[in-house]
Amino acid sequence: MKVFKFGGSSIGNTKKIENVIVILSSMKDKNLIVVFSALKGVTDKLISLGHLALQQNIKYKTILVKLEKMHLNIINELNKKNSTIIKKKISKLFLELTEILHGVYLLKELTDRTLDHIMSFGEKFSCLIISETLKNRNIDNDYVEANKLITTDSNFTNANINFDKTNKKIIEYFRSHKKSQIVTGFIAENEKGEITTLGRGGSDYTASILGAALNVEEIQIWTDVNGILTADPKKVKQAYTLPKITYEEAMELSHFGANVIHPPTLLPALKKKIKIIIKNSFDPKKLGTEIISRANDNSCCIKGISSIDNISVINVQGGGMVGVTGIASRLFGVLADKNINIILITQASSEHSICFAVLPEQANNAKLLIEKEFKLEIIDEKINNITVSSNFSIIAVVGENMKKTPGISGKVFQSLGKNGINIHAIAQGSSELNISLVIEKKYLRKSLNVLHDALFLSKQKTINLFLIGPGLVGSELLNLISKQKNYIQNEFKINIKLIGLANSKKMIFIENGIFIKNSKNKLFQSNKKFKANEFIDRMKELNKSNSIFIDCTPSDYIPSFYKSILASSISIVTPNKIANSGKYQTYLDLKNISKQHNVQFLYGANVGAALPIINTIRDIITNGDKITKIEGVLSGSVSYIFNSLKKGKSFSESVLSAKKKGYTEPDPRVDLRGTDIARKLLILIREAGIKFEMNQIKIENLLTEDLEKIKDIDIFLDNLKKLDNKFLKKIEQAKKMNQVLCYIAKYENGKASVKIETLNANHSFYNIAETDNIIALKTKTYSKEPLVIKGPGAGPDFTASGILIDILRTSNYLV
Repeated sequence: MKVFKFGGSSIGNTKKIENVIVILSSMKDKNLIVVFSALKGVTDKLISLGHLALQQNIKYKTILVKLEKMHLNIINELNKKNSTIIKKKISKLFLELTEILHGVYLLKELTDRTLDHIMSFGEKFSCLIISETLKNRNIDNDYVEANKLITTDSNFTNANINFDKTNKKIIEYFRSHKKSQIVTGFIAENEKGEITTLGRGGSDYTASILGAALNVEEIQIWTDVNGILTADPKKVKQAYTLPKITYEEAMELSHFGANVIHPPTLLPALKKKIKIIIKNSFDPKKLGTEIISRANDNSCCIKGISSIDNISVINVQGGGMVGVTGIASRLFGVLADKNINIILITQASSEHSICFAVLPEQANNAKLLIEKEFKLEIIDEKINNITVSSNFSIIAVVGENMKKTPGISGKVFQSLGKNGINIHAIAQGSSELNISLVIEKKYLRKSLNVLHDALFLSKQKTINLFLIGPGLVGSELLNLISKQKNYIQNEFKINIKLIGLANSKKMIFIENGIFIKNSKNKLFQSNKKFKANEFIDRMKELNKSNSIFIDCTPSDYIPSFYKSILASSISIVTPNKIANSGKYQTYLDLKNISKQHNVQFLYGANVGAALPIINTIRDIITNGDKITKIEGVLSGSVSYIFNSLKKGKSFSESVLSAKKKGYTEPDPRVDLRGTDIARKLLILIREAGIKFEMNQIKIENLLTEDLEKIKDIDIFLDNLKKLDNKFLKKIEQAKKMNQVLCYIAKYENGKASVKIETLNANHSFYNIAETDNIIALKTKTYSKEPLVIKGPGAGPDFTASGILIDILRTSNYLV
């Protein structure tokens, strides 16, 4: 034998009731016990009717008529032919309800006893309609009002069960009734025969009481979700159904806002060790969640993350509290006397302060009560601070096996910290069943997603990208991510989502992610004009977990936002060199802000594209070594140009060829004037731990002043021929000495330069090929022979590869 319970969300309208009938018809056991709640929203309407009648607001009559019409319409839709008998029965019930409400209206009195009677009609309406409809569908059953089976005390609206009498009644009734039974949930009666109700989760309680009394095999609670989920699916899209959960875990999750069930109502069944399953009436094939008495040692240590969205935090503080017996007793006693519910408590071990959470509507009253109770202590300055802070939320991480698993708290705190979420209070019971955290309300959704990723999706993490600048490099990056997305997801368990994209004209945001392969087309179709501040403000507003901002522009304006982005706990990955090669203080500030807010600021592609140059320098410094000399060819485009000169091409031909291949900037002067290489050198010097400014680097410009002044790029390229003879002479002169020309960036003994040098055949840069970058580092350790890093350093594909490396490095840090 099994007991089935269907909540109001499962029978909210005709279509949903038809769905439930299909479920019941498919059951192999034809002698069913089925408990129903009122139709969705009806109980609230009945309460409202009672209060309107009490206020002598005639509006209650109109609402009552509409309520009756709604039920009669459902009867007509469910029973096309045989609806007359059902409608008469329902109309009779509505007549009884009308008389009770009229009495409230006349007497101006609404007791809890009368309110219980009014509320009881919701279940009577729904069960009578379903019972008679089933009969019309040739499914024989009895309609039974649960007040004939369940006896309670007279604690109206939340009555206590007399189990001895109730169990006896239930057993006797079912001994003589062998048909399927349609039972009203929620309602009972006291020993005087007066209607009572069972409070929150009352219909679940009815099912549990029946199941326990009859020792049934199983109780199924049917609702509108697939069971108990790891988190609220409205806030966490990746929440999934738990196959099993213990009663204690369900209790904790319920206390902190998980409203699928009200666990105390299931206690009668659990005491009898009856299987309880939560199922979805709209997806009956899903297995649902089974509530068990004890956790399996092999089960997942975390079972759910729940939250109370809006709370206020009260802090009571004072030196006179230390070591004084009875302070906490007085504090919580005065609040309990006025029915102020304490949601969470935490106290410093020094006893210097007590912090607790209450509902916002109770906060100010709680403060007044405390100030009154401790009036003398406040005057004597033993208690000197009672503060109320609003707009907070509580998150509870729940799991019975947490106590057996080291490192859970560390993972919780670390994952939140890396996403810039500050914890204002922490509470954990000695049972270690849950860790409760108080955070700012504005970070609630982000926190839930961060924790869900960290605790439940250890095999799959999501990072959210916001990219400005889908030009040569940016487009190549998008193509690379699109090609590598499945590999990254399968190999590294990282799901990359592109949330925001912008070029100089337009921008687009899609919260659930832009299809990367089609992202540029989506951007082209967007009607939203690009404004850098609006893009960045929107990125901050979305407050996504594991967010990374990518600046693929050469702009000197976008980097002005870096500080505020990092301060909003959003990591930055960029090939843009402007920020790091500006003032030294700006460079330092960006590093400090990223550390302060536990985020990453990575720019490996600033120098050498995908070559591990910057990271190698960082590793050298981290190991305690000291860099004494930096020497390198730091431009792939200039490297290509000088290699072309070796092969006999003219200077102008070499530059044009480099531009066509996409090695240079759109305006090659950026590469040829040496400033860009100087920026790279400056970044390396600073990464080596040396304070240095741009004006300290001596730069040999490859261009003449008249070429610099030409505005039109095509005219500039035509005039480059003027330099062909100059470079031809330099090349021939070098060849006579068995040397080659090289444009080298160098730092040594506090001096830095970017200039053309002639190199002998024994120099490590002599045979540099095509677009290669090469760097030689001398340190205290590598004092005789330098540490050399060499490889391709030009082209959007290599730069994009370097950016992706930093994205993956950032994602590994964040998740």
